[in-house]
Order: sequence, then structure tokens, then C-alpha cells
Amino acid sequence: MRVWLDMATGSGYQPLFIMNKANRDLLVLFNQELMTPQSIEHEVELLHQLLYAIERIENLVVAHEIIDLNKYRVINNPTKLRRIIRESQLKPFVFLNCCN
Repeated sequence: MRVWLDMATGSGYQPLFIMNKANRDLLVLFNQELMTPQSIEHEVELLHQLLYAIERIENLVVAHEIIDLNKYRVINNPTKLRRIIRESQLKPFVFLNCCN
């Protein structure tokens, strides 16, 4: 995970540190004057734990449905949703729709 820190100098974003726990890029803006590097690292670790808990497949199944335009179906069955979400590639005209 790459975390980018907004520099007050206006020179753009510079990498603060890189975490290897997850394969994602996050843009996190902090006021560098108010927080120490240890507190920034702690906040980012809490954010990582929060995202890890939220992005579990059980939570995705609750909040999403599959729209299959080939068969003109909407799939809400949790078992079928898990199977389809885990596939590496969806068939053409099969969409994952967020119900929120």
C-alpha cells in the first residue's frame, strides 16, 4: 500500500511510506505540522484494518447484486454471488451492481 502525503509547500504529493500488507494505493492527506510520523503511521494502520474488515466477501455479497443481461436476470443469491465475484473475469454483459 502506498500512502501519499500532501506537502504544504505546494510541490505536489510525495510518498510518505509504503506498506506491503495490502495491494492497494491510498491517497491520505495529513497536515504534517500537527502529526508526528508515528501518529500518521498509526492512523494509516487503523485505516488499513478498517478497509480489510469492510472489503470481506460476506460484506460485498450483502451490498451487491449481479445483473446478467444475457439471461435477463438479477442474482441476489449469496452463494451464487460469492462464486461469480471470485471469478477472475466476468462474461460479457454481466455486471456487479452496488445496491447502496
